[in-house]
Amino acid sequence: MNHVPVVTGAARGLGAHLVDALLDRGTAKVYAYARDTTKVRQDPRVVAVAFDLQQPPTVPGDVTLLINNASTAEFAGPLEASPDAVAREMAINYEGTYATIRAFLPTLEANGGTLVNVLSLLSLASTPPMTGYSASKAALHSLTQALRPVLQTRGVRVLGVYPAGIDTEMVAGIEVPKTAPRAVADALLDGIERGDEDIFPDPNAQAMSEVWFRDPKAFERAFAAAA
Repeated sequence: MNHVPVVTGAARGLGAHLVDALLDRGTAKVYAYARDTTKVRQDPRVVAVAFDLQQPPTVPGDVTLLINNASTAEFAGPLEASPDAVAREMAINYEGTYATIRAFLPTLEANGGTLVNVLSLLSLASTPPMTGYSASKAALHSLTQALRPVLQTRGVRVLGVYPAGIDTEMVAGIEVPKTAPRAVADALLDGIERGDEDIFPDPNAQAMSEVWFRDPKAFERAFAAAA
């Protein structure tokens, strides 16, 4: 892949597999952003950078691709969730990602780069057991849509990624259909290379996207049934 990418949340889960997939595609340098840099893949092509979504990020001058993958999730319904926990999800998943985007935009604009926000099918419809996570990802989906026409005039592409369940630590023990994270990473990068504005990177996401485009209320009811 002919990019100098930053991957946030690169120490585990989808982020770690994105780093692997980028290297396998011949990427010469990958900036791997993580809270614990000791868990980032050790490779001379990987530059590990300490990163916390609640702190201003370091912005290298050669970046051409920002993949906002880092996030957090609590598991609670709308009336059981701790207000503090929901506020933390919003602070990290939405406000922190927004701040990261703003910090990187001058560099992406100067380099004619690409901004990729890893969202979720829950950006498009909420499931009650993940109230705060769904809300934070819906806010980021809205931001993605707001940024797209503005940044297009500045030479920056804006892409959104909408996976279904990924077989990572975040959803360990939760009985939902899941796809292997490396398969999701490869499909995500394929979508970037094609320039897809909306990327549904796994079979479950692709199937549900057809429902969403055809019948948004049926899509909503499908996720509500998880209550």
